[in-house]
Amino acid sequence: MFPTDRIRNFCIIAHVDHGKSTLADRLMELTGAIDKGGQTQYLDKLQVERDRGITVKAQTVSLVYKYKGEDYLLNLIDTPGHVDFSYEVSRSLAACQGALLVVDAGQGIQAQTVANYHLASGQGLSLIPVINKIDLPAAQPSVVAQQMGDIFGVDPEAALLTSAKKGTGLSTVLPAVIERIPSPKGSKDAPMRALIFDTFHDEYRGVVCLVQVVDGCLKKGDKIVAASTGLSYEVLDAGILTPEPHATGKLMTGQVGYIVPGIKSLKAARVGDTLYNAKEGPLSEVLPGFKPAKSNVYAGLYAISGEDFEELCGAMDKLLLNDASVVVKKETSEALGPGFRCGFLGMLHMEVFMQRLEQEYGASVITTTPTVPYIVELADGEVIQLERASDFPVEKKLISIMEPTVNASIIVPDTYLGKVIELCQARRGEMLDHSVLAGGSVTSMENMQPGEEGGGRTLVRYILPLAELAGDFYNDLKSCSQGYASFDYEEGEYREADLQRLDILAHRKVIDALARMVHKDDAMRIGRELCKKMSDLLDKQQFEAAANGKVIARETIKARRKDVTAKCYGGDVTRKRKLLDKQKEGKRKMKRLGSLDVPQDLV
Repeated sequence: MFPTDRIRNFCIIAHVDHGKSTLADRLMELTGAIDKGGQTQYLDKLQVERDRGITVKAQTVSLVYKYKGEDYLLNLIDTPGHVDFSYEVSRSLAACQGALLVVDAGQGIQAQTVANYHLASGQGLSLIPVINKIDLPAAQPSVVAQQMGDIFGVDPEAALLTSAKKGTGLSTVLPAVIERIPSPKGSKDAPMRALIFDTFHDEYRGVVCLVQVVDGCLKKGDKIVAASTGLSYEVLDAGILTPEPHATGKLMTGQVGYIVPGIKSLKAARVGDTLYNAKEGPLSEVLPGFKPAKSNVYAGLYAISGEDFEELCGAMDKLLLNDASVVVKKETSEALGPGFRCGFLGMLHMEVFMQRLEQEYGASVITTTPTVPYIVELADGEVIQLERASDFPVEKKLISIMEPTVNASIIVPDTYLGKVIELCQARRGEMLDHSVLAGGSVTSMENMQPGEEGGGRTLVRYILPLAELAGDFYNDLKSCSQGYASFDYEEGEYREADLQRLDILAHRKVIDALARMVHKDDAMRIGRELCKKMSDLLDKQQFEAAANGKVIARETIKARRKDVTAKCYGGDVTRKRKLLDKQKEGKRKMKRLGSLDVPQDLV
């Protein structure tokens, strides 16, 4: 076992596609944890990560590295880089004392680089700047090092120059981790305290918790108690991930590893909870834990068939154990039956969650239009928060409707700046700041000297309605900048907006699952687009769009033919029976939503 002074807990943080996972692969090869030339991006174990080429789930691995004649235990956590998974990053940082801040030598500092820096520095972590991909033709490591010095206040000379793909400079990384990152500060003689920073469900062992032992020692067979619930469990197994599970029987002070606590209920394991030894009694002080994740996007999830709802419940429980940032409550839709109202951190987070439900648990679901939480003030003084558009009080007099906003930061090459500004203005954005990243420094547009224009990249900050991000804003941003713009945002204030509820009616009946909140100026255009789109997707039916009770668009499709046997003149009765059975099947389909048949791809 390793004494505390020879343990280092650190993670890798960076913007998307700056080489975090490749760097983790090279460090594992360097320490012999995996074979050289094997599977790339080894820690990206989920199918959704393989399909999309991004990290969505933080993964832990324990590495043994010999330095100056002594073995050190290095606990590495590879984190996601997309803004929608910043909660995953913040939980990983809580189990570390330091971080490698990786920046692409060609792209330089991006929006999520800045966000991750503030997350890490806010928790008091020691940061090691790493400039990766120095082998690229467009690499400018000296310029990027100066940028990191100007923006983050780090010493440009202290930046490590690496190429994870070629293996260049990797021999300097782990020695820097040992020298620059402090060891854990826990006491081996104090009562045992452990922080749960992640959980997942194993088909054979049940609930598995990833923990950091802050004080004391956690052994197999110990009776432990969860501080939040007071429930006790027996540790059935304990060990470290190397990167595959390796049973050690105990975890010492400062170590990061896994335990199998024998928890029967999937909802009993809470990320951020403190575990302590039952024999040592209740703790006088529990560990801080994590702030609850705040949902930015809401959507309804429903089983395709009512018979599959119980299976969907089981799949949701298992996946929620592995994704603590999703907020869930049950609801019922007139059109789609029983389901869940889920809150997500962003659109990509929602898409990944749906894909994992399908790939890992075989659940097929219908997802409603994403929406954001609105605050509505009524004339009688009542204030309500809307999580779905169908709850909007159309018949009541309103004082105001408040919508959430975000403070968005966009870093874009000067060539595409005009198109990005047009996009933000079209999405009801309000510019806050406009500065140029020239020669590694940040220069305000007002303070620029003549001849300094066109410094390469520009940082623009906007106040944007969160509802605009729930659509295709991110895709449009990448399209208008040819993929070069980077985007990050943080929570803003609520502001008043002129919004309406847009309903879709079929046979004069409102489809609650298709309701949405839209800006008054956009209601006519969106209503017509929806009706036209539905005419391409729906079978022969009649439908219309209404905003706050007023019909603004309508499409009528030719009705189904009633006399299906009109074309039969004599012949065997089985011919008519075949046509009637076919019509009967069509009517059965229409019963799914009363008098209308809505396919899944439309919802």
